[in-house]
Amino acid sequence: MILKKKIVLASTSRYRAELLRRLQFPFAVSQPRVEEAALQQELPAETALRLSLEKATSVMGQYPGALIIGSDQVAELDGMPIGKPGTREAARRQLNAMRGRSMIFHSGVALIDADTGHSQSIVIPTTVVFREFSIVEIERYLDLEDALDCAGSAKSEGLGIALIASMQSDDPTALVGLPLIALCGMLRQEGFNVLE
Repeated sequence: MILKKKIVLASTSRYRAELLRRLQFPFAVSQPRVEEAALQQELPAETALRLSLEKATSVMGQYPGALIIGSDQVAELDGMPIGKPGTREAARRQLNAMRGRSMIFHSGVALIDADTGHSQSIVIPTTVVFREFSIVEIERYLDLEDALDCAGSAKSEGLGIALIASMQSDDPTALVGLPLIALCGMLRQEGFNVLE
């Protein structure tokens, strides 16, 4: 049996932890110490990439010898970042603005080897086209789905899928918040093959 390095997810997101559990290996979870805000003049994809790396880097000192995963997602509508709504009113405004429109969800993932400092990172974009749903449908959706902690208020892994006309991505898990195809490739480059 090959001895594998410890894996640490630098995130307290339950969605990312649920995704990582699909790969069926043990991992630790650590809260990153990063302010999740865009820098001035920073594009949404750049924010997602930078924050992914910063999250992984922020917990490196606590886990010598580990492979640290950082991830972040920034939703973009008309070139502007769309964050987590936090309140029902904000979710209502977001969903109303998204009706019949296309958005890009930029999902960043970074992997850092705490021993060597070697890092890999990438942003996987997912283009989501929302259908022309009604105000009544928005209210019904918000009654049934807790989407206040999700960028853009539409959970594709839940009832939010009913608001979507189409989506396009190289990695179907990217939209949920952790691009597993990209992550598996990064892990293999570090000598950690999920299937060995």
